[in-house]
Amino acid sequence: MSLRDRIRLHIGGRQRELAFIAFSLLLAIAIWFFTNLSKTYSGTVSVPVIAECSIDGHKGRSSNSAVVSARCRADGFRLIKEQSSRDKKPVVVKFDRSDLRRTGPETWSIFGSAKNSYINQMFGEGITLEAFITDTLSFEFAAENHKKVPVDVPISVQCRPQYMQSGSFKTMPDSVTIYGEDIRLNAIDKISAPRLSFVDVNESRHGVVKLNKPSGIRLSAEEVAYELPVSRYVELRGSFPVEVWNAPAGRDVQVYPPMATVYLRCAFPLAKDPMTSFKVYIDYKDFSESMSGKCVPKTLKLTQGVLDCRIEPEVFDCVEVL
Repeated sequence: MSLRDRIRLHIGGRQRELAFIAFSLLLAIAIWFFTNLSKTYSGTVSVPVIAECSIDGHKGRSSNSAVVSARCRADGFRLIKEQSSRDKKPVVVKFDRSDLRRTGPETWSIFGSAKNSYINQMFGEGITLEAFITDTLSFEFAAENHKKVPVDVPISVQCRPQYMQSGSFKTMPDSVTIYGEDIRLNAIDKISAPRLSFVDVNESRHGVVKLNKPSGIRLSAEEVAYELPVSRYVELRGSFPVEVWNAPAGRDVQVYPPMATVYLRCAFPLAKDPMTSFKVYIDYKDFSESMSGKCVPKTLKLTQGVLDCRIEPEVFDCVEVL
């Protein structure tokens, strides 16, 4: 082997050795870098926040953003990302109305520890709050055309035999605030929902239904909870004399027929027999104001547990005996 070849071989080996050393050094630096940045550190994080909240008479999103700063714990990668970012895009945080206090005509603010419920929305997952640096966040919610309208949920109910609806169907809330242009608001007198159908019902029903949203309108609530009370019942039947109440002294009114048949549907099981204190009567005032002498009977206030009352006949003939 010539001298030139030996020199070339020696230089090539030296270069490979240097390349291996350089690679090892870079690998060690990378391991050191990732190992250290994977550890948890404390640092200051600042985030611009836009507020969302349902406030009667005002837009649902604040027109301004407020910067919240806090001392947080996170891994090194996250802190570097948060602290090096400039011109951060604001995050939208949905605040509960009860956490915001009115501090001006169109300004609402959140103070102190009330912000703790929104840490994840503000800073995201993977960050642990140590302490807020910013105590108060203030947001401007501009006024908006609005009015309150009732919620209308059409329903159909078919109960299982010996079961019945034991109270009125209710929605919570029973009305919503609608927002939009005056011409659109004036055309709306209620907000509806898809029809709910219940078949073979043998217990109370609860749930949530989404509201129908008219075009160009914003709703204070996109959905409402509902409650349909249903009870098992037992039906009682009894006959009672029809009395005349509040007749002036010396006035005698005869009722035909003199007896009424009463049907009571009562929640099962019965706490006590409601028939023992039941009364059927005609109020003399109703009779005196009637041109034909036909009167609808009345009863005492129904006792607790009575779900429905039916009287036969529904109308009685009354004649004053002179």
